[in-house]
Amino acid sequence: MATASVARNAYLTCYNSLQSLGWALVLLRLVNDIVETKSLRGGFSAAGNVVCFLQLAAFLEILHSALGLVPTGILFAFMQWLGRSHVLFAIVAKIPEVQEQPPIMITFLAWSAAEVIRYPHYTLGLLGLCPHWLTWLRYTAFIVLYPIGALYGEMLAMYLSLDFIKDRNLYASSFKWLPFDYHFFVVVSSLSFLFNTSYWLTLQSKS
Repeated sequence: MATASVARNAYLTCYNSLQSLGWALVLLRLVNDIVETKSLRGGFSAAGNVVCFLQLAAFLEILHSALGLVPTGILFAFMQWLGRSHVLFAIVAKIPEVQEQPPIMITFLAWSAAEVIRYPHYTLGLLGLCPHWLTWLRYTAFIVLYPIGALYGEMLAMYLSLDFIKDRNLYASSFKWLPFDYHFFVVVSSLSFLFNTSYWLTLQSKS
């Protein structure tokens, strides 16, 4: 059991450390792009490839929950990953016109700022070295960053995508057996962000 625990901690420390470095790189690229261009329109071109890779890698966190490596519930881990992945892969990555909009930069800034706090918090916690100020920052910053990323960033990105989704009949083949199309699905999903934001904030404040 001791060997298994050591292996678990070593793996999770490695995973969280790599995510920390990855999101720090994203944040650095975003800030550098803003400074150089004096614009909020270069978020995806500056860091989109790294964000996509890190989000794909974050699927491992669902497996971590399923295997009992972390105490987080699998449904919570899955919903958190799915919501962000839907916006990133199904909408932003597929619609170039949306990639150039300021809400994408705002979304990526909020995500990266949150993750350069969250992942180091996990890493140092596993090592028993997490300072109190980082724990405070992890839960305090979340209260500000999550609504910015979810409401102003992700929700607005979905809103901006609606005309393109409708004009191009995006994912029509995937929705042809359903009584609604992808455009309607995105409308409902964007509105649900108001409820989801309140729910996640309440859940996180209790964790």
